[in-house]
Amino acid sequence: QVQLVESGGRLVQAGGSLRLSCTTSARTFTNYNMGWFRQPPGKEREVVAAISRSGGSTAYADSVKGRFTISRDNTKNTIYLQMNNLKPEDTAVYYCAARLGLWAGLQSSDYDNWGQGTQVTVSS
Repeated sequence: QVQLVESGGRLVQAGGSLRLSCTTSARTFTNYNMGWFRQPPGKEREVVAAISRSGGSTAYADSVKGRFTISRDNTKNTIYLQMNNLKPEDTAVYYCAARLGLWAGLQSSDYDNWGQGTQVTVSS
């Protein structure tokens, strides 16, 4: 089982930026495709972005394309989500997750390791 710990969430004004981090305990971090998900208040969890094991491939939900960037540092067992031009509708608990296997873009099933989440609140 891989432990994941997110950080970086806070209250920010619309138009602002945040960078979320997720550090893992994975012995072989490069075995895992990684994803960022979010769950807005009263809504279901949705995938936001994903990154392949090497970091060479990324994918984004339409709602965040051009504003969010996912990246990973395999020397630090960490992924990041740079969020720019934040909007009130980005308010959510953000989770990172890990899955083994082949790169599958934004496919959101088969993630079997999850962090506890970090709250991002965007005020208007």
